[in-house]
Amino acid sequence: MKVLISGGGIAGPALAHWLHRHGIEATIVERSPAPRPGGHAVDVRGVAREVVERMGLMPAVLANRVDERGIAMVNARGRRTAEMAADLFGGEGIVAEIEISRGDLAGLLYEATRATAGYRFGDRITALAQDADGVDVTFKSGATERFDVVVGADGVHSGVRALAFGPDRDFVRYLGGYTAYFTVPDPGDLDHWFQMYNAPGGLVAGLRPERGGTAKASLGFTNPIPAYDGLTVAQQQRVLAEKLSAARWKVPALLAAMPEASDFYFDSVNQVHVGQWWRGRVALLGDAGYCGSPLAGLGTSMSLVGAYVLAGELASASDPADAFAAYQREMADYVAGGLELPPGGMAMFAPKSRLMIALRGLSWRSMSRWPMRAILAKQFAKSDNMTLKDYDRPGAELPRR
Repeated sequence: MKVLISGGGIAGPALAHWLHRHGIEATIVERSPAPRPGGHAVDVRGVAREVVERMGLMPAVLANRVDERGIAMVNARGRRTAEMAADLFGGEGIVAEIEISRGDLAGLLYEATRATAGYRFGDRITALAQDADGVDVTFKSGATERFDVVVGADGVHSGVRALAFGPDRDFVRYLGGYTAYFTVPDPGDLDHWFQMYNAPGGLVAGLRPERGGTAKASLGFTNPIPAYDGLTVAQQQRVLAEKLSAARWKVPALLAAMPEASDFYFDSVNQVHVGQWWRGRVALLGDAGYCGSPLAGLGTSMSLVGAYVLAGELASASDPADAFAAYQREMADYVAGGLELPPGGMAMFAPKSRLMIALRGLSWRSMSRWPMRAILAKQFAKSDNMTLKDYDRPGAELPRR
């Protein structure tokens, strides 16, 4: 079997790893000219930890994780108004015990697969023509090739999904805001805590510690309609500067540093819902098929678990359609939990009024006490809502650690 994977971030290389373990040839096409650095911190939660351990990558992940000890709400003067330690819910709270830069995790997956998967950087899929036996693929470079299966692991705005399933508007749900991420020098006063600030008008800013003297900045704002898509980077940065001009805390310094960032990223806050994750011999993995948004916080784990399951089912089934159907059955409940938004969604993430900001701080301070602690513990437990099959021994399940 020859499998083409679109997307060289996290889901794609993870799938290539497992396909190789099952003796299946994988090729990854990535539109960027090289592995992409940067990106916000991501977490490895619940059953995804078992996947990483079985990949043999847990020691490397732990060696590269961010020493992030919790998340703290701060006011305009930088004083903490509420906080949640990383170990409060057994390491599965808003900030998890295993937090790692997206770029670092992607780099580890690339190094683990570069010798066994064929990587094609600086190219992308422009056309798909499938029949009962395979898929003819045309690349932007002009090359054409036939594969048995094509997998779109290329994110919220998936090119594979657009070609085989339909346009973004059919699957991408706007959640009412925009956010940006970029790297800045560590200001020196984070004390290993992710600090988050809200200002009236639905404005939000954050700083997350990283390794090596840098921090990840985030800036966001609510907006009732998706009005800022398709802008140039300069236009995106002007929008952010205008929207957050009244914000305080460290926001003026972050806005000043923003134009110098080499990894600036800006997008609307979205979810992705696709009813059936495959069409013929083309399937979707991770954010391309099921994205809960940064608000839900389980995207990386769903990508890692999905890669494990999809590869296992492709290796077990005699027909790709049967494999895809089994993949969705195995993942359905887990993904449904991963798509659940926290109470209030974007409105609670970026409250519009001072009163709502104060009430949100009050709710945060009650998280460690009964009954809120019990309610939230159930919410955070969704990351473990799955038992992995052991594809090395058909019919067996992996023992829980």
